[in-house]
Amino acid sequence: MDQPEYRSYDAVGLAELVAKGEVSASELLEAAIARADAVGARINAIVRPMYEIARERARGELSGPFAGVPFLLKDLGQHYAGLPTSAGNRALARHPQPAHALVVQRWLDAGLVPFGKTNTPEFGAKGITEPEMFGPTRNPWDTTRTPGGSSGGSAAAVAAGIVPVAGASDGGGSIRIPAACCGLFGLKPGRGLLPDGPDVGERLHGAAVNGVVSRTVRDTAAMLDVLVGPDPGGPFPTPRPPESFAEVARRDPGRLRIGFATASPLGTPVDPQAVAAVEDAAALLDAAGHDVEPASTGVDERGLAKDFLTMWFAAVAAEVAETRAVTGCGVDAFELDTRIMAAVGRATSAPTYIAAHDRWNSHTRRLAAFHERYDLLLTPTLARPPVRIGELAAPEAVARASRVLLRAHAAGLLARTNVLDTLIDQNLSPVPYTQLANITGRPAMSVPLYRTPAGLPLGVQFVGPLGGEGRLLALAAQLEALRPWADREPPL
Repeated sequence: MDQPEYRSYDAVGLAELVAKGEVSASELLEAAIARADAVGARINAIVRPMYEIARERARGELSGPFAGVPFLLKDLGQHYAGLPTSAGNRALARHPQPAHALVVQRWLDAGLVPFGKTNTPEFGAKGITEPEMFGPTRNPWDTTRTPGGSSGGSAAAVAAGIVPVAGASDGGGSIRIPAACCGLFGLKPGRGLLPDGPDVGERLHGAAVNGVVSRTVRDTAAMLDVLVGPDPGGPFPTPRPPESFAEVARRDPGRLRIGFATASPLGTPVDPQAVAAVEDAAALLDAAGHDVEPASTGVDERGLAKDFLTMWFAAVAAEVAETRAVTGCGVDAFELDTRIMAAVGRATSAPTYIAAHDRWNSHTRRLAAFHERYDLLLTPTLARPPVRIGELAAPEAVARASRVLLRAHAAGLLARTNVLDTLIDQNLSPVPYTQLANITGRPAMSVPLYRTPAGLPLGVQFVGPLGGEGRLLALAAQLEALRPWADREPPL
């Protein structure tokens, strides 16, 4: 199988070829490895090759709906037994994991052939993928720009044609943001639908979930069918849906009422191209027979952003503490921005944290009231086109001030200085729309309907109600048929 032919198939299509005996798992794997080697230096997507492990697996007996299809795991939370999961951190990059994550085991049971792990920012804490440990991953559509984060390595690999679908996860937009940056489809499932075990029951109080980024809607739907199901040690009873997501995605979504908004929830600027992306999507939806109108969620989204960051910084503090306990590393094993976030998290009192978490309920109920009026919410996924590599690095003056405060153990001061405001503006203002679905536990997707005049992808986001994954998939499949995107290739 030559490279153009390999890249012309999605994962479902490749699996069908293997099932018919028209190509072997080993042939597909070598095609994927050849593509990875050809473009790897330009995009830096794969940080831990697993070529020999994959070759041995491909030579064996494989079964399942994706038998023989090459695959990549995200190097964050998606543990492969015997290999480290670095989470973009120096110390963890030398610490092997004792067991497969449950999602990884389900991918293996489905017959997939993982041959590498993809780049991610340290602890997945940014909407870009520029860890000091491995260096930045670059967007295949413009290698001077980010592929987004934290699943940036996976998104870059899929966009570059290394694999048709790859493992991802989303705690604040980390599936949807890179999907939007790289011209891919990315669906964040709702809270509790997919397992997180065995090392945790749920991540970030359920705000963070596993999933994939893909070129086609049917690949994501079929991947959900593989992953959904109960975790005996998990916090939720998650029975399999009565119908497969693959089947639901093939149905007409019906006439939907969709409310759209373009203003940044943080009150920060929104690029005209992001507004144009939503207006373009609204026109396409209207032409397809849906009812589309401007709307407000009623959610205090500036307050939601603060409540999100309260949890996020505390979670980073816990990650740092656990990493030090497990590996014995010192503070120098962590990036400066990570240490700043951890310091703010440690300075957050327990009552403050609990009060912020309690407010998640208010945000969720307001969004539920919105969904009583509208089937879906439409927003930009990004407030601007993908940022340039290095653009969001802390200014040197801020970095110097942060180091002084950290050395003085003045963590409490960080939360009361403009250092924190600067971090918020730099890290959330380009991506202010995605945290809403994480805090509320609602499913959401980024759909690659729009390109800027410069040819950069700029996806739009749809947020559904609780249990709305099928509705989102059905709409995405309709939009994919109206404006196909899967055959577009970047100029690598």
